[in-house]
Amino acid sequence: MRIAVVGGTGDQGMGLARRWGQAGFEVTIGSRVEDRAKATASELNKANASGSPFNGASNGEAAEGAEIVVITVPFAAQNATLKDLKSHLKPGSLLVDVTVPLETAVDGKATRVLGVWSGSAAEQCAEAAPSGIDVISAFHSVPASMLADLDREVDCDVLVCGDKKESKERLRPLVEAIPGCRYVDAGPLANSRTVEALTALLIGVNIRYKTHSGLRITGI
Repeated sequence: MRIAVVGGTGDQGMGLARRWGQAGFEVTIGSRVEDRAKATASELNKANASGSPFNGASNGEAAEGAEIVVITVPFAAQNATLKDLKSHLKPGSLLVDVTVPLETAVDGKATRVLGVWSGSAAEQCAEAAPSGIDVISAFHSVPASMLADLDREVDCDVLVCGDKKESKERLRPLVEAIPGCRYVDAGPLANSRTVEALTALLIGVNIRYKTHSGLRITGI
């Protein structure tokens, strides 16, 4: 399975890419600046001798050859990134949105989310995606610091939202490839509104308790 991590030079994108590369998936790091993507891929390759090699490319080139495209950019960059990707996404590709509309996009607090006209960042992504591209959301509450530390398991459930069950299930192997993560079907894409807000709540918890908290759903 070929995966493109758009915005893969950031902490969250690098963490996910590192875990998937370690698990043997073919990962391309995407960035608005191609040289930055290649430099990040080189950095990851040096630390990942036993896994699959990483490639670096511009966001559009990374998306062209991928079956699953994961968007890990800040909310302020989401619209511009989607415009760049639109002509590069191939029919049948799955678009996974990890964007959280934090107030930091307008110099506000990281513990609060902005109101999004579409309802959520994920729904905004779905509106901008070309026909034939399914959009789901996931990985909002998985701390980048946990992903970066390959010596520890990621103690976190991954809440996956989407309108098609088969599209959500396509992501399951990537969730379960990360030690300690558990796939949880969190319902339709509109539920991303709640999941995105939970991320801001967890950031507040992390600040108060000086930790890196995640989510676990009990009773499953």
